[in-house]
Parts: sequence; structure tokens; C-alpha cells
Amino acid sequence: MDNAPGRPQFDRPALVSVMAQVAEVDGWMTPGQASTLYDSAVRCPDGSQVVEIGSFQGRSTIVLAMAADPSVQVIAIDPHAGNDRGPQQIDGYADEADSDHAIFNKNLADAGVAWRVRHLRMFSDDAHTEVAGDLGVLYVDGAHRYAPARADIVSWGARVEDGGTLLIHDSFSSIGVTFAILRELLLGSKFRYVGRSRSMTIYRADLASGPLDRVKNAVRQLAQLPWFMKNVGLKVLLTAGLGKVMVRLGRTAPEWPY
Repeated sequence: MDNAPGRPQFDRPALVSVMAQVAEVDGWMTPGQASTLYDSAVRCPDGSQVVEIGSFQGRSTIVLAMAADPSVQVIAIDPHAGNDRGPQQIDGYADEADSDHAIFNKNLADAGVAWRVRHLRMFSDDAHTEVAGDLGVLYVDGAHRYAPARADIVSWGARVEDGGTLLIHDSFSSIGVTFAILRELLLGSKFRYVGRSRSMTIYRADLASGPLDRVKNAVRQLAQLPWFMKNVGLKVLLTAGLGKVMVRLGRTAPEWPY
């Protein structure tokens, strides 16, 4: 994607500038996770594609678009249908759907990256025919229930090119996402577990083919399960009203883990 007439000259900003740009954009992304997205987009090969599943109001989309080379197409897939908006916001937010879409577009325009992003307002399983070719980076932050999370990992993960990057948000935090990871990636033959920034896991499509390599890869992922159990326990307590009790006692309630 070159700098055609009417298209801004691209000059990749430093991460600190990117963070300042998204400071007021709503969403669930820690500074460390933003750094992970930024670095992944920077290393995306020229002429390849970045696909994001689940954009909400554009916080992560802006980071990816500001970091990726202009030759890299950035594709954001989000139906803005009022479901799967965030923690405990699965359904029943139809009234917010069009607002989320309008805010998403405004945030991208305000950040100067609207020209960099192709938005597909559809569910991820319907978007395959709209995206041609392999992916250099895939960021999965869509529906967190087991079935759709697994479908995204399987179907879109199959399109990540050799050496490409797979990022998954709410790993070892969301029960559905974690079970999908254990089912598809724990003993998988393609993706090597690199690490995580809180609940954002990083995988690289370069796992060696030897059985010992796959065992080591599984062990590294299983080592995250104690953290997963801690997150699940915290969610149960928060759902049961722990946060309200702590506020009444003058304490700061813990954040919903992400």
C-alpha cells in the first residue's frame, strides 16, 4: 500500500506516541499488551496482512495500524452487533451497536489511520471470503465462548503464514478461550508458545516438528494454568460482589482480570 495522492505520508511513530493517541479510546488493553501488538505489527513482513478479530471502539486497531508498514493491509473484523463487547457483556447491547460503530470510525479518523484500516462489519466466520491470502499477524479478541473462540483459532489460525504471529486476548483468563487453546494449541503442530503479556498470549508459526519440541511447547502452556485458576477465582468473587464489599470498606476493588 503506497502513499497515493490524498493519502497521508506514513512515518511510524514511537510506541509512546501511539499510547498517547489511544489513551482516551475505550477498550481492554494494558500498556504491555499494546507493546506486544505494536512489536508484532512492526515485524509483520512487507506486503502481508494483519487481521484483527474483535475491534470494539478501535483501541487495538489504532496500535496495529500505526505500527505496521504501509505495505501491510490492516483488516479489522467486528460486526458491531451489540454482543461480545467486553467482560460480562455477551448479549443485550443492541442499542450500543451503532454507537460502537460510529465511535470506532471516529477514533480511527482522529488517530489519522482510517485510510490504513479495512473494516469488515461482519462476524469472523463470515469474513473468510472477504480476505484473500495468508496473514502475517492474526489477533484474536472476538467472542470468548468456547465454540467461537475455537473456530477463530482453527480457521483463521490456519491462514497464518510460516513464521507469522498469532495473538490471543483473554488467554488463561476467559474459560472459553482457555479451553479452546488447550484443545487446539496445547498439542498442536504449528504454533510455538512464545509467552504472554498478562492475558495476551503470543504464538509463532514456527514450531519444530520433533515430538520433544511439542512436549516442551505443551509444558510451557500448562505452566500458565495456576494463573488461570487465580483469574477464574477472582472473577467468581467479583461476580459474587467482592468489589462492592471492598469499596464499602474503603478498599480499592480489583479490576476484572484481562
